[in-house]
Amino acid sequence: MSEENTMFTAEKGSLSINSENLFPIIKKWLYSDKDIFIRELVSNAVDAIQKHRRLVSLSEASASDEEYRVDITLDKDAKTITISDNGIGMTAEEVKKYINQIAFSGASEFLEKYKDQSEDPIIGHFGLGFYSAFMVSELVEIETLSYLPEAEAVHWSCDGTSTFEMAPGTRPSRGTDIILHVNEDGESFLEKYEMQDIAYKYCSFMAIPVYLQDKADLTAQDESVIDADEVSPEDQETGDAEAEEKKPQPINDPTPLYLKAAKDCTDEEYKEFYRKVFHDFKEPLFWIHLNMDYPYNLKGILFFPKLGNEFESAEGQVKLYCSQVFVADNVKEIIPEFLLLLKGVVDCPDIPLNVSRSYLQNDAQVKRISEYITRKVADKLTSLFTTDRENYEKYWEDIHPFIKYGCLRNDKFYDRVKDALIFKSLTRDKYITLKDYLEAAVETHEGKIFYADDARQQAQYLSMLKDQNFDALELPSTIDVPFISFLESKEPSPKFLRVDSDLSEFLGDNTETISEEDAKQAETLFRFLLDKEQLKVSLRSMKDASVSALMELSEEDRRMQEMMKMYGAMGLGGMDMNTESTLVLNKKNDLVSYILAHGDEDKARTLAQEIYDLARLAHAPFTAQELTAFLSRSQQLLKGLI
Repeated sequence: MSEENTMFTAEKGSLSINSENLFPIIKKWLYSDKDIFIRELVSNAVDAIQKHRRLVSLSEASASDEEYRVDITLDKDAKTITISDNGIGMTAEEVKKYINQIAFSGASEFLEKYKDQSEDPIIGHFGLGFYSAFMVSELVEIETLSYLPEAEAVHWSCDGTSTFEMAPGTRPSRGTDIILHVNEDGESFLEKYEMQDIAYKYCSFMAIPVYLQDKADLTAQDESVIDADEVSPEDQETGDAEAEEKKPQPINDPTPLYLKAAKDCTDEEYKEFYRKVFHDFKEPLFWIHLNMDYPYNLKGILFFPKLGNEFESAEGQVKLYCSQVFVADNVKEIIPEFLLLLKGVVDCPDIPLNVSRSYLQNDAQVKRISEYITRKVADKLTSLFTTDRENYEKYWEDIHPFIKYGCLRNDKFYDRVKDALIFKSLTRDKYITLKDYLEAAVETHEGKIFYADDARQQAQYLSMLKDQNFDALELPSTIDVPFISFLESKEPSPKFLRVDSDLSEFLGDNTETISEEDAKQAETLFRFLLDKEQLKVSLRSMKDASVSALMELSEEDRRMQEMMKMYGAMGLGGMDMNTESTLVLNKKNDLVSYILAHGDEDKARTLAQEIYDLARLAHAPFTAQELTAFLSRSQQLLKGLI
């Protein structure tokens, strides 16, 4: 044995740190979640294996038939959590360099040395990542043996102060064990089911198989092996088969679907991946496979779940990974806000993370990645619209809130998808574009778009429009209110008008003129008969003589009301608009003519109240009290027919 590899002398020392308060900082501030230590330690173990695998490929280390793996072992009796790997291991000098000198990154040095021959990613740090172990531990030990020939095992320990102990170790084979003696706050991590959830969260796609084991289960397995020596060959064969079935399985998938090329993935594989990752057994509508190698590396899959008409309660989940290591859910810096309504996985080794890997650094590249994802989603939508219109229309009810929200939040997204925006035509009973609608309206109501937000409630208005061969669009969602204002600001011609706004220009009989005196007389009479001195009343001639009256509210006033209502619901206060609808009387209607001629009779009062309520009923829902009064009066009118 050379002098360089002779047994080293046990020693004690102080960690090379710049601050005596580093451990409190690590425990309380550096990492946002206490369970993050699993991610850091397991990713370090994966790094160590990746390094060894690379050295083997370069013929700088000996190959073996041993399966590369990382083991997380829980021991409730000893109150320890052990993370083991069969990777590159460390010599005593490397322990001093990478562990005792906190924040010296072994991964960085290794990458620099082999940067021209690098294929597998090295994502961890022996340094601050390792020291996350002290978030849950009162004592941390390392047992490690380097892959180098004739290397000696090393034991290292630290109790969370700035001092450590190093001595010869006992590990018999290449690799590293990190033993955490958990403190009182960390005892919950000894529960297998809790650790299973945590390990799956952080390690589900790590590139090396990760196994979770309970020491008690391992002891029971060892005892069953001893008992098996006493059974017959036939029973032994049966037992072997059962044992094979019970053989521990890794908790992770080292080759997740998003790493494959889209052409190599089947629809069923996408659906199964979605079910497994998001525990959602409703099938996604469709998906986008992201795969980019230049100018940065990014892979992933975004799924469009069924959102329904409203998006306020929709909770998407876009998981961000860095080289198959989980970083966070819904990182707004890289996933545009409106895309957070989706579900998906995005893996980008090039994202600049801070030292805890929990937050993105402010970097121009992050913006470019975000823009790329936005562009890919927009391209997928426009491609569906162009090449698969039938299915696109089937999806529309579920995806339109997301698309409209995206347009409101991101101008570039709107520019890419604006030609793929479709709307349900209530007259034609099919989906059309705004361009289709406006082209059909050139000769009758150029630049005007009629719409209904409650087709059942506004059925009378829709019937009148249909009789005049006018089309109306259905816009029932809450997001449609700001969206149509947005469209009006973006495009020069369209003006949206709800079917119960002032449409006299289109539905009125403009051949008949009504004098100011007649209009004033009708207003005064109906205010008197209805006992509503502030009621707005308008007398007009409509093309349809069967309609006695309508309630009308200007588009501007109604939108302002809705905006104030929205602000109030958000607790932001707002002005009291006090805007009221106008009762529009149809001079051509026989009932209105009778009331105008017999205004001093009780019958005229009853008819006026009925006409008023019928107009309101087609305009907006009644309160319980209003509905009771209307039904009672209607019964009295029916009795008069007997």
